[in-house]
Amino acid sequence: MSVLIKNGNIITATDNYVADIFIEGETISSIGKNLSVHADTIIDATNKLIIPGGIDPHVHLSMPFMGTYSSDDYESGTRAALYGGTTTIIDFVLQKQGNSLQAALDEWKSRSDNNCVGDYSFHIAVTDFNDDTKKEIKHFIEEEGITSFKTFMAYKGALMIDDRQMIGLMEEVKKHGGLINVHATNGDMIDYLIAKHKSEGKLSPLYHYLSQPEITEAEASERFIDMASYTGCPGYIVHLTCEGALNAVRNATRRNQNVFVETCIQYLILDASLYEKNFEGAKWVMSPPLREKKDQQTLWAGINQGLVQVVATDHCPFMWEQKLLGKDDFSKIPNGHPAIENRMELLFSEGVIKNKITLNKYVEVTSTNAAKIFGMFPKKGTIAVGSDADIVLIDAAEKHVISASTHHMNADYSGYEGWDVTGKIKTVLLRGKVVIDDNKCLAGKGYGKFVKRNKVSQMI
Repeated sequence: MSVLIKNGNIITATDNYVADIFIEGETISSIGKNLSVHADTIIDATNKLIIPGGIDPHVHLSMPFMGTYSSDDYESGTRAALYGGTTTIIDFVLQKQGNSLQAALDEWKSRSDNNCVGDYSFHIAVTDFNDDTKKEIKHFIEEEGITSFKTFMAYKGALMIDDRQMIGLMEEVKKHGGLINVHATNGDMIDYLIAKHKSEGKLSPLYHYLSQPEITEAEASERFIDMASYTGCPGYIVHLTCEGALNAVRNATRRNQNVFVETCIQYLILDASLYEKNFEGAKWVMSPPLREKKDQQTLWAGINQGLVQVVATDHCPFMWEQKLLGKDDFSKIPNGHPAIENRMELLFSEGVIKNKITLNKYVEVTSTNAAKIFGMFPKKGTIAVGSDADIVLIDAAEKHVISASTHHMNADYSGYEGWDVTGKIKTVLLRGKVVIDDNKCLAGKGYGKFVKRNKVSQMI
């Protein structure tokens, strides 16, 4: 099958021009003005923006957490991602303490294989680094094509590793060309504050926020950055939210250290005042929590300064009934919110339309940088001859409203209910196939492919 996309305004991380794109099979065959080729399908992209398919490197589908599971599975989650212009996601495999990394991967693959509608890959979350785990790292990087390993500096007794384990893992991952992702918050301090607030009868969602003050993230971010500096291991901070944490990154640049930083769409446009809505604030209970207006300003500046390379979602949805598990105790509210479908349009509307970022920067932080950092570029993350034909067409002027009544995520509420958005994703191609058109999904479960990734050392 072949597809010709005509007269679109092509936007990459570096370019902005009008041309045709000819696709043969799953990849882009040629790009040029007025291409004279025969195509099985012709798409007129006049007055549309054409961008690379989005890459969301931080999602949690069918994830076991706090006695329940996130409500989007691999079929519904990747389909919703496609509706929102995200063609590739990277999910997190969580090692159980006492078990091997391979056992964890096998468990996750039992849920993902042959179920994804969009393309996908994995990070491995290491929760028990020991001599046996150490021996698995090389295999995952060189054979499985999984080159990123997540660590938690919080959730003691379940996910958290200590600094000794962190250093050992960093040294092994660096040796084989991988990268460490980190959830950088001070778990011990957070646990102390949670216990303190509960002992005082302070049980509303507001105290989720007050149990994770900015210092808990700033301190952990700086400690992680120092350990990465010492070991020389590439480091990537997930869901960075605040000025204090980003200042730790700024400080690292003074010693010529390169730290990769991801924020999420919610931290750019929502703030902690939502926690004052009594239990409705549970819709936005996530970790780290939403921050203050001044932190939004810092994050937008960080994007334009090149300190924040990626805008992801940390998509971890729950039904309202699941959130009610914490109606009498904020510490029992499942952490996370639905966003995988909203990221691209919200960032376009709030960032590009409101002149906070350029179109090129938009493509950088939604696609290209993630592809480069996580070893998928130039297969993913750009529009170029030989790249996968993962392509999104946007009507930059179309206005619409976000609502749980129209979204495709398996969640019965939206954290952005009633939000006015300018810019609508109209058509999405994944590996040359039109998968979203006229608000319909044209691909079934199993179309999505696992993406094996290259060593980080090859990409940076």
